[in-house]
Amino acid sequence: MSAIFTPESAPGRTGSRSSGGSGYWRDLDWILLVAAFATTIFGSMLVWSASRADMASDSDPQSYLKRHLINVAVGVVLGFFASRVDYRWLRAYTPFIYGASVFLLVMPFVPGIGATIAGARAWIDLPGGMTLQPSEFAKVAVILMMAVLLSEKRDIESEPRDRDVFLALAVALFPILIILVQNDTGTVLILGSVALSIIAVSGARTRWVIGLIAGAVVGILLAIQLGLLKEYQVQRLTSFINPSADVSSAAYNANQARIAIGGGGWSGYGLFQGPQTQGKFVPVNESDFIFTVVGEELGFIGAAILLLLVGVILWRAVMIAYRADDLFGRLVATGIVAWLAFQTFENVGMSLGIMPITGIPLPLVSAGGTSMMATWIAIGLLQNVRLHAVRASV
Repeated sequence: MSAIFTPESAPGRTGSRSSGGSGYWRDLDWILLVAAFATTIFGSMLVWSASRADMASDSDPQSYLKRHLINVAVGVVLGFFASRVDYRWLRAYTPFIYGASVFLLVMPFVPGIGATIAGARAWIDLPGGMTLQPSEFAKVAVILMMAVLLSEKRDIESEPRDRDVFLALAVALFPILIILVQNDTGTVLILGSVALSIIAVSGARTRWVIGLIAGAVVGILLAIQLGLLKEYQVQRLTSFINPSADVSSAAYNANQARIAIGGGGWSGYGLFQGPQTQGKFVPVNESDFIFTVVGEELGFIGAAILLLLVGVILWRAVMIAYRADDLFGRLVATGIVAWLAFQTFENVGMSLGIMPITGIPLPLVSAGGTSMMATWIAIGLLQNVRLHAVRASV
């Protein structure tokens, strides 16, 4: 396990292409970068439309948009640094990144610091009315830590040892349990899909994958039967199974979301013209239900373009994972693919009524500073894996 703590132990060599800034810009995955920027710009327009009716200040209709753009700028800067950080340093100091992430996860439980939003005590209050959601950064930390542990195979081994798989599961399970206590079930599901995907791609024995899937199913059933879910979580599940059962509470969001998307037709009402969006009928449509805005105001065509852009990001991420020159890079890229794919499917699916409602944003699209920053860090890590592969091939 020496590579965890020794930067020089990470594989890969840097050739002449990595010595200057021109090599960095030339070797970037520009398709991924352009798609990520286009998705972010598209999302900013939707946030602008969704926030004008009730989120912006009376004196400045663009106030919420300006705040969102500041978050975008910070996220892009963090993504740039994530792409530039030395690959060996990234592996060596991942345990410290993980430790800091776990520390932040505990902070919402501290009186006077933590904040509860929509039933989840998962935020940290910051000066100026800002909040920070540590679980978003935990996604990055868990991916990196699992990748480090599962890529430490000996030369004679074709698959990770059971001990390494167990340790990788432990580093994923610890944050998951904390987030579960915070009542943030959406992030728990994302981290579960990330852990399963990384273990499957690492070459671990099939029994691990089958056992994890079976354990997850049994755990969900037990949680329901034993009454471990909060009342609002049960209501969300009930509204998913039977949307007409309780229009006044949990099912209201889902019903209004489908009305908004269905009313958009092929081309929509036009930006800033959606009756449901501008009439404030769909709650939190600047974040959790942002897909209703594109469906109503830009119609099927606008929604298809948005999903196409996200699809391009996922395609490039898969290609980066496939072409990674070492297992560590492949597992990091795989974890990011699982994260972005599942979160996108869940967010869009709950707006369409094919997935239960959870409070998770649409990556690079929804409002939410911590989510935007974490997602751009993920884009930067993907670029880092690609750059390392390109330089190692020289």
